[in-house]
Amino acid sequence: MRIVQIIPGTGGTFYCQNCLRDLALVRTLRQQGHDVVVVPLYLPIDLHDASPQSKPDFYSAVSLYLRHTRPGLARWLPAAVWRWLEGMPVLRYAARRAGSTSAIGMGDITLSMLQGEQGQQAEELERLVSWLCEDVKPELIVLSNALLLGLARRIKEELRVPVVCWLQDEHRWVDALPPEESSRVWQVLCARAADVDGFVAVSRTYAQRMSAAMALVPSRIRTIHLGVDPAAFAPADLSRRPRVIGFVSRLAESEGFTLAVDAFRELSRNRRFADVRLRATGGVTNPEYVARQMQRLQAAGLADRVEILPEAFRDDRPRFLTSLSLLSTPVPDGEAFGTYVIEAMATGLPVVEPNEGAYPEIFQEAGCGVLCPESNAKALAATWATVLSDPARMADEGRRGREAVVNHFNLDRMARETVAYYQEIHGKQARRRESMVWTPGQH
Repeated sequence: MRIVQIIPGTGGTFYCQNCLRDLALVRTLRQQGHDVVVVPLYLPIDLHDASPQSKPDFYSAVSLYLRHTRPGLARWLPAAVWRWLEGMPVLRYAARRAGSTSAIGMGDITLSMLQGEQGQQAEELERLVSWLCEDVKPELIVLSNALLLGLARRIKEELRVPVVCWLQDEHRWVDALPPEESSRVWQVLCARAADVDGFVAVSRTYAQRMSAAMALVPSRIRTIHLGVDPAAFAPADLSRRPRVIGFVSRLAESEGFTLAVDAFRELSRNRRFADVRLRATGGVTNPEYVARQMQRLQAAGLADRVEILPEAFRDDRPRFLTSLSLLSTPVPDGEAFGTYVIEAMATGLPVVEPNEGAYPEIFQEAGCGVLCPESNAKALAATWATVLSDPARMADEGRRGREAVVNHFNLDRMARETVAYYQEIHGKQARRRESMVWTPGQH
């Protein structure tokens, strides 16, 4: 089965869990002998990748934004200017800004993309559909997230193939829009969901959330937990000193970095933890914000106990994880999954997260993990202190986490479950087609 995976590229400039999920799954499916074509939209998947796929062919971010927000100007720009706008120097700048882009002010373009053939990008959609029909000829299309649902209707009309859509953290973008725009986006998402043959949610928790938000019958959503390659992660030395608390995600308040900094300041007031360090990675998309956090740490006399290593998330995240004693990325309202959780478990690290989102589900499935009862600095610091003060518990948490990844949260299991679902969806469409074929004697 030839599968097309459509991914919104980020340029590889920050820790995008959806991109990590998609690319890891694509690699594993290919290793298992499946034919998978990756189609990046907006930006290249990774600006450091020199391969031909590193530049997007469709919905180039800069020209997309300009055509939508400045249509009068866009009509008069010569071809040479468009070529420059879609060149690597401009795309690199756009990629650096991608992770810091606020949903505020983006509601109109979000709606337009979701409206697909009725939106302002209809011409680009037709170009994508034509290319898929003529050059790729897929048997199944996979959308990386629900914000791409505007593509589904025209794809199905022209290609006559099933479309599957993954669900992971779309609500964080939609709910950040102004209330009227957010409500309208949810309405369009509900309507466009009918164009898709099936959905995949990364946790039962998120499946329930999106089933309610998009008025989806629960049976239309298949839950498939994410996985990582256990062999890619070496065990951490939990007996090392100084002890290190790690943060892995985009360095932003919404990702819990402010909460982690506040909790570290709180923990550092206790002399028993004078050796503890904080180490963070995940991409700096807003340097001013990170600078403010460092100023706060410096004012508390803690700057020399904190390291921010923005390149480590891409260059060698497994090695970064082995330098830690504990991982905590305390997204205040939780995550749809949290890939960093199972990456830390694969490294044999204890993990501390708020009792929010899918964290409880993942910890229950893994048989390890420590939930912080409240998403505030004092509660988080107290939970860190409890874990760091108990070496035997840390070792047990690490062992159980590693076993959970080997036995369940691994890429092989994830790929098998994914292919089984894709084949199920593909088979259902094939049977529908057969039932619609007229034969002599039918009335």
